[in-house]
Amino acid sequence: MTAERFRHALSRLGAAVNVITTAGPAGRHGMTASAVCSVTDSPPTVLVCMNRRSGSHQRFRDNGNLCVNVLAGHHQALSTRFATPADAAARFDHDRWTELVTGAPVLADASAALDCRISQISDVGTHSVFFCEVVCVAMAAQAGGLVWFDRAYHALGAG
Repeated sequence: MTAERFRHALSRLGAAVNVITTAGPAGRHGMTASAVCSVTDSPPTVLVCMNRRSGSHQRFRDNGNLCVNVLAGHHQALSTRFATPADAAARFDHDRWTELVTGAPVLADASAALDCRISQISDVGTHSVFFCEVVCVAMAAQAGGLVWFDRAYHALGAG
């Protein structure tokens, strides 16, 4: 089994596209991620997987918080901007951002936003798994989604 073949097979596993953000002593940062899932609802917990070589990795660890901004179909350009290396602060220039409890940036028109405190971090291979307790949620009036499948974006309509 090669890493390339493994990644190719997983490209067929459709996943929601999210922008993961953080703010605090290490600054304001964000990145695009699809390796996000629910762990439990008592206490409400999600996990986010992040490559330890990512330029943002240590900032998330140092800040101790993050927000999972679940993207809608019209957020493809935003997703691409947060997925490509660029000035971290400039990534936030083109959209409206707010805050909830932790201070992590919340995309104002995200399909859903999960504001979290990082409660545990486990390293597995090249990645860290961030276990995050959800302390607040916000949801858009209209549901919609953006999915990454077979190395391409696919928009999902409301309802």
